[in-house]
Amino acid sequence: MGTLDGIIDTVSAVHPIVPLIGLLKSHGKLILVGAPEKPLELSVFPLIMGRKVLAGSGIGGMKETQEMIDFAAKHNITAEIEVISMEYVNTAMERLAKNDVKYRFVIDVGNTLAATKS
Repeated sequence: MGTLDGIIDTVSAVHPIVPLIGLLKSHGKLILVGAPEKPLELSVFPLIMGRKVLAGSGIGGMKETQEMIDFAAKHNITAEIEVISMEYVNTAMERLAKNDVKYRFVIDVGNTLAATKS
């Protein structure tokens, strides 16, 4: 809580953003680039009291996205990621602090939630 300078939220489904705001330091920024079909619920109080910023950025439409994917495929450009579970997030943050990260972390929330229901 209260330890991150910024978060880029790429989720395009309805999800709670207040917990993300709680992760930000004072003057931290939450940037939304995903576009959920329905409005997100927002409590303004955590933004005001924490002097935090909520912003959005368009990432292009389907045509632009397809052009980027086609370009990447043509030039053999691939993403290099490390898929982690929610349980590994604290360790991932420690690795970030130690500069021990080669690829972008991607949190596999779906499988994490499925594993907890089993």
